[in-house]
Amino acid sequence: MRILVAEDHATLARSIANGLREEGFAVDLTADGDEALQLTRANPYDCLVLDVMLPSRDGWSILQHLRKTGAQTPVLMLTARDAIEDRVKGLNLGADDYLVKPFAWDELLARVRALVRRGHGQKSPVVQVGDLQIDTAGKTVQRAGKPISLSGREYALLEYLAHREGKVVSRGEIWDHLYDQTDETTSNVVDVYIGYLRQKIDRDFEQKLIHTRRGLGYVLSADL
Repeated sequence: MRILVAEDHATLARSIANGLREEGFAVDLTADGDEALQLTRANPYDCLVLDVMLPSRDGWSILQHLRKTGAQTPVLMLTARDAIEDRVKGLNLGADDYLVKPFAWDELLARVRALVRRGHGQKSPVVQVGDLQIDTAGKTVQRAGKPISLSGREYALLEYLAHREGKVVSRGEIWDHLYDQTDETTSNVVDVYIGYLRQKIDRDFEQKLIHTRRGLGYVLSADL
């Protein structure tokens, strides 16, 4: 899943970005409001972590613009202000959640995960596809009760496919949601990791869950 972090406090911004990357998220980082808005126009983010006070354009202005143009990307607002009226303003402008600084890392992570699930229409942290179970909170995977060990990149790909269960996902969509601006891997890496997943998810089972739609992409489903 790909996250945009717009925060002008350099130390905090790096801390959030590094923490999210360690949790398997692709993260784009900016300290400028105008650049943040440009990035949202160019990339399909799964969640925005948006500071209220940004140079060039504040977080409220960015949020208001996104909602006026129909963008439904989940937004978590960050602010040093604890006034009720500020929280009300953010929520009325279309924010999905609100977190006051200073905050606990575990709380920010939990809120981001919840917003990502909500953005993909998932309420439970556990996604079930046939006999495949994916715990998006614990980042564990098992099939038919057997634990499956995945690398961080393999898990990220599987989770994205699971959130889009039954839908064909193109290579371009996978790339856009799993890789950030700093990634220098080649485009065929998607096919490589699909192969890795098939070895771990499908190889030992008669029913295959990962399917190729030639010329279109991939679909995770127990009904095909």
